[in-house]
Amino acid sequence: MTLLFKDEVYTIIGAAIEVHRELGHGFLEAVYHEALEIELTSRKIPFTSQQNLPIVYKGQQLKKEYIADLICYNQIVVKLKALNTLSGKEEGQLLNHLKATNLRMGLLINFGSVGRLEWKRFIK
Repeated sequence: MTLLFKDEVYTIIGAAIEVHRELGHGFLEAVYHEALEIELTSRKIPFTSQQNLPIVYKGQQLKKEYIADLICYNQIVVKLKALNTLSGKEEGQLLNHLKATNLRMGLLINFGSVGRLEWKRFIK
């Protein structure tokens, strides 16, 4: 069985590991976001940051939009967190982002856990 976007996920997680190795845990999410943007750029990983995601209800676009932390390779939604532990709430947010974008792959990356980077891969 072949993993969906295996190489792309590998490069994104590698960049996140480097950010975590350099900064450790304890910073705000915005700090990790900015540092990851620098790392993605240096690795020539294409991404958009803080992209508005329209939400459609019964064919009508709502005024409220989600904002994706990052979309890498125009295919992978990346949700960043800086929490002690992840809960179902963060996973639900990422799944809603996938639904809003119609993209199939999402990564939830948590820089806040003590010890090592925590990440989960989601496929819709």
